[in-house]
Amino acid sequence: MLLRRLQYAKLVAADFLAALLAWAAFFGLRKYLLNELVGYRFTQEAAAALALAALAIGLAWTGLYALAGQYRNVFRKSRLAEVLRLLRVSALGVGVLFFALLLDDAGVSNYRLYYRTLAAYFLLHFSFSAVLRVAAVRSVQRLVRRGAIYFPTLLVGGSALVLDTARDLARTGRYLGLRVEGFVAPEDGPVDEALAAALPARGTYGQLPALVGALRIEEVIIAIEPSEHRRIQEILNLLEGSPVRISILPDLYQILLGSVKVNHSFGTPLIEIKHDLLPPWQALTKRLFDIVAALVFMALAWWAYAFTACMVWLSSPGPVFYRQERIGKNGVPFAIIKFRSMYLGAERLGPALSSDHDPRVTTWGRFMRRVRLDELPQFWNVLRGDMSVVGPRPERQFFIDQIVRAAPHYRHLHRVRPGLTSLGQVKYGYAETVPQMVERLKYDVLYIENMSLAMDFRVMLYTLKIILEGRGK
Repeated sequence: MLLRRLQYAKLVAADFLAALLAWAAFFGLRKYLLNELVGYRFTQEAAAALALAALAIGLAWTGLYALAGQYRNVFRKSRLAEVLRLLRVSALGVGVLFFALLLDDAGVSNYRLYYRTLAAYFLLHFSFSAVLRVAAVRSVQRLVRRGAIYFPTLLVGGSALVLDTARDLARTGRYLGLRVEGFVAPEDGPVDEALAAALPARGTYGQLPALVGALRIEEVIIAIEPSEHRRIQEILNLLEGSPVRISILPDLYQILLGSVKVNHSFGTPLIEIKHDLLPPWQALTKRLFDIVAALVFMALAWWAYAFTACMVWLSSPGPVFYRQERIGKNGVPFAIIKFRSMYLGAERLGPALSSDHDPRVTTWGRFMRRVRLDELPQFWNVLRGDMSVVGPRPERQFFIDQIVRAAPHYRHLHRVRPGLTSLGQVKYGYAETVPQMVERLKYDVLYIENMSLAMDFRVMLYTLKIILEGRGK
C-alpha cells in the first residue's frame, strides 16, 4: 500500500517540479524576449519573489491536474495518452495564467510580444512537464511489469471463454498488473473441464461479494456471453457498492457498434464499468453549486419560508416541519425535512404512498405539493451534504426493499447523492405505487449513466417549468 501511495506522490512531485522549473526558466526568457536583461541585477529580493511565485504556480498547476483527473488510475497510464492529455490541460492552464498574470504585463508594448511570451511559456511548461511526466509514468509501468505492484483478479464464468481470457491475460497481464486468483462459476451451470483443471474454483456467483473481501480482489472480469444480459446484470447488482474494478468481455457487435468505450489493452479488449460518474472538476463544481444555491436561496426566500410555515400552522394542528428517514448516498440513512402537508397520524397504519386525491393531505398541503413549496426545507439537507439540488429522489427503506425485489438495479441510485429534483420526477412525476416507482427508475438510471453539469442544468429548467405550470402533486 505504501509503495502505491509513493507512485501517486511521484506523479504529483514530477508535475510540481516541472511547473516550478518552467516558471523559473520563463522568468529569464521573458527578460530576454522583452530586452530587459541589459542593466538588470538579480537581487536577493528578486530571487525570493521568484521562488515564492514559482511555488505558487507549482501548487496551482498540480491543483489543475487533480481537477482534470490526471491522478486517477496512475498504474494504467499510457505514455502517449498522457502526453496528449497533458497538451490539452497545459493549453488550458497557460491560457488561464495568461489572462490572470500576463495580460497586464507592463513590459509588453505590442500584441506580437504578447503572443511570443505566451508561446514561450507554453512551450517551456509543456516540455518540462512532458519529460518529467513520461519519466514518472515509465517508472510506475516498470514496477507493474516487474510484479512489484499487481491487482488480484477474479474471472466470472464457467465456460471455455474464461479459460481463453485467462490465457490471454497470462500473455499480456504483466502490462496491466493483473494476477488471476481463480474463477467463480454459476450455481446452476456446468463448468468447463479444462477450465477446472487450469484454474482454482473460488466459489459461485452468489459468493462474489464475500470473495472480493476475503481474497482482497481488486479487479473482476465477467467472461460470460454478452448475450446473457440478465445474468450480467445480476452479477453487477451483486457487486454494487464494491470498490473493485469491473470489466466485461464484449462481443464483436458491441465493438463495431461503438456504443461503449472499449479499452484495447495489449490485445485483451474489455468494457470497463465506470466508477467515477463525474470528472473531479465537475464533481467539485456540482458540490460548490449546491452549497451556494442553498445559502443564496435560503437567504433570499426567507419570506417564503415564513409565509409557508404560518400557513402550515394555520392549516391543521401539529408541527410545521416533518422529518422522515430516507436512504442517501452509499445506502446511508438521513433525516429529510419537509413542510408538513398531511394531517397528524397520517401513517398510523404504516408507510403508504400519496395519490392525487389522498384524504390524508390537507388543503394547503395539496397546494404546496403542486408548486413544490413543501420541498423548500430540503435546502438545509443540501447544505449539510445529505442531498444535492439534482439527483434521484430518496426513498424510505420500506419501499426500497419492495423496489429491489422487482428491480435489483435500483441500488445503482445509491452511487450519488439524492436530489431535490430528478430526471425521474420531471419526466415521469410522483409515483403512487411501487410498480410506478420501478417504471420511473429507468429515468434516474439514465440520469446517472449520463451525469454531467449540463444534464443537471436541463433538469433544473424542466423543474422550473413544472413549478410555474403547477403540475406537481
